[in-house]
Amino acid sequence: MITVHAYQGKKVGVFGLGKAGDAAIASLVAGGAEVFAADDSEGNAARTAEKFPGITVAPFAQWPWGKLAALVLSPGVPLTHPQPHEVVVAANGHGCPVLGDIELLYLSCPKAKFVGITGTNGKSTTTTLVGHILKEAGLTVEVGGNLGTAALALAPLGKEGIYVLELSSYQLDLLHSARFHIGAFLNITPDHLDRHGDMKGYVEAKMHLFDRQEKQDVAIIAVDDGYTHDVANRLHGGEAQQVVRVSSQKVLQEGVYVQDGVLHDVANKRAFDLKPIATLTGAHNWQNAALAYAIAHACGVRAEAIYEAMKSFQGLRHRLQLAATVDGVRFINDSKATNADAASHALAPYTAIYWIAGGKAKAGGIESLEHYFPKVAHAFLIGAAEEDFARTLDSKVAYSRCGTLHEAVKQAAAMAFAQGREGAVVLLSPACASFDQWKSFEERGDAFCAQAEAIAAEHKGGKRHAS
Repeated sequence: MITVHAYQGKKVGVFGLGKAGDAAIASLVAGGAEVFAADDSEGNAARTAEKFPGITVAPFAQWPWGKLAALVLSPGVPLTHPQPHEVVVAANGHGCPVLGDIELLYLSCPKAKFVGITGTNGKSTTTTLVGHILKEAGLTVEVGGNLGTAALALAPLGKEGIYVLELSSYQLDLLHSARFHIGAFLNITPDHLDRHGDMKGYVEAKMHLFDRQEKQDVAIIAVDDGYTHDVANRLHGGEAQQVVRVSSQKVLQEGVYVQDGVLHDVANKRAFDLKPIATLTGAHNWQNAALAYAIAHACGVRAEAIYEAMKSFQGLRHRLQLAATVDGVRFINDSKATNADAASHALAPYTAIYWIAGGKAKAGGIESLEHYFPKVAHAFLIGAAEEDFARTLDSKVAYSRCGTLHEAVKQAAAMAFAQGREGAVVLLSPACASFDQWKSFEERGDAFCAQAEAIAAEHKGGKRHAS
């Protein structure tokens, strides 16, 4: 756990009492701050009051705003759009700085190296892969942020340490002084537009990753979409940092690119075949690998050592995770696919898909996935998006309205077993957020895996179908 000394003897507000909020409270209290905490959920507030009896848990209107040194805001709380949360309005009205846990980590461990990774899709896989490569190289590394461990729950690091942080646009909006020695930008597609107003606002939020970079720092950008291509050109025209381009779609004259599954390091004249690495298959993973390679190289890891570490990468839970194989049918957990673009990476590799989709839909729904519909043997629709997705699929893909994930898995497994198609997969790739029925995509994915494992156990015991 990080101890935040910057606010010793000062009053600090913490709003949003989830994983990041709890870690912030613990770190601030350890550093001698007087903490005032609140949440829109009374249950979260009550839990926090019990967990941290020495702090003040009270509605933010009752906080001593004129004396607060800072407001530490959970990334999930609206900062600007669709309108600022009332706690943000209160902070702005009293001249109280609004910041996030990443900022506190940077203030507390200023001698460490900071690697920040952002993008709409692929950042969790890339962050995990970079952490794996650096650890295999013997470096002192902590991995977290938007992925897994909250930033302030990580171990403190000094000048020999490296923080590898997955960063959402929400977190990047809350930075003030944090500097990323290596900033990496994967891609950008429409997402979270309700929180940023439009695509311009979304791109600008991502661009905060490169604020305060200096000449010796590195900006690594995958230039495979128009937005990131423009970002690379904007940065390249300045003098603040070095810019390294990567691609999984085109040959580059400099930087790192992947062609036909072979990774090319142009400057060092190295080439490595990614195709035998099962956890890095497909163009989307080749983009992740290219970015991870460039990051690790910027951290001083030798090219051959990077490739050897990639070979032992175990992949990411909830992202094309093989949950079970039953009678030749693979059950694939891709619960992390919370938008259509992410789901496209799961639909692309397979040809006989029993697709479980639905939840809380993002803008555009699944219309952009029509190219993959011929691969879908049958769709099993769930959650709040059920009716909208049914309209999109109507006359194009056979589908069933299932309501719940449990019912969808049951029906998908039964149909896949009965039809016996070669290469059949029961694929949970919802193209939706989970919040209509689940607390998180992790909880949704764990439920899918548990049911798949139960089906496998029943089959092993002589039964064939799910119950």
